Amino acid sequence: MKSDDHSLSYPNRSIKIKAYLEAEDINKLKQAASNLRDMLLIHLLFYLGCRISEVLALVVDNIDFENATVCILHLKTRFRLSCAACGQRLGRSHTFCPKCGGKIGEAQAEEQEHRRQRILPVDSETLRLLKEYIDRGGPVIKDGKRLVFGINRHRAWQIVKACAEKAGLPKLVNTETGRTHNVSPHRLRDCFSVMAVQQDDSTDGIRMLQEWLGHANISTTMCYRKVAGQELKDWYQKLWN
Repeated sequence: MKSDDHSLSYPNRSIKIKAYLEAEDINKLKQAASNLRDMLLIHLLFYLGCRISEVLALVVDNIDFENATVCILHLKTRFRLSCAACGQRLGRSHTFCPKCGGKIGEAQAEEQEHRRQRILPVDSETLRLLKEYIDRGGPVIKDGKRLVFGINRHRAWQIVKACAEKAGLPKLVNTETGRTHNVSPHRLRDCFSVMAVQQDDSTDGIRMLQEWLGHANISTTMCYRKVAGQELKDWYQKLWN
């Protein structure tokens, strides 16, 4: 990927603050890792473009070395509200039940789990790292599952933040709010997504990225087109040609 300067200069600051990470920054993060587990965590967050929850839920059985694929499980918990009298499904704004007409006091809340999965192809280097890590006894058995990473979300954030500081990476800025924040696991997913849009920002490319990231709504994926800025640059350049 061609490297562009995506940092922003501020008048009262002597350093540049980046809008998002680039591929070379990920390499610096990996080099800053003190052990194979931390390096693999960073590698998977970027190369698979997964959510931190998805990476931490990865079990050895999800990895198909023969077919070079990984099964990513995504779990979302939702609450379904219903009328206590007749069981009719309710919206949050309902005052009276649309079925029985009764006044809504306290609606029954039923927790529902929505499980989705997607099968992602993986490259040979990722498979090699996974195999080496597994062969070294890295996975942890928890609740009967052989988890690739036996750490919690907070620890994963600490690892990425510490590696970023060790690698000397700057904080990232939200281009809309101007607020800065530390490098976090989700910024690696953003890096993957922006890189993908820079490579192919066609309609088919965006839809492939949507499927890869597991977005239910393509409008969520389209935000990376805005971050990458290529569409706006092309539009502006056409004004003067």
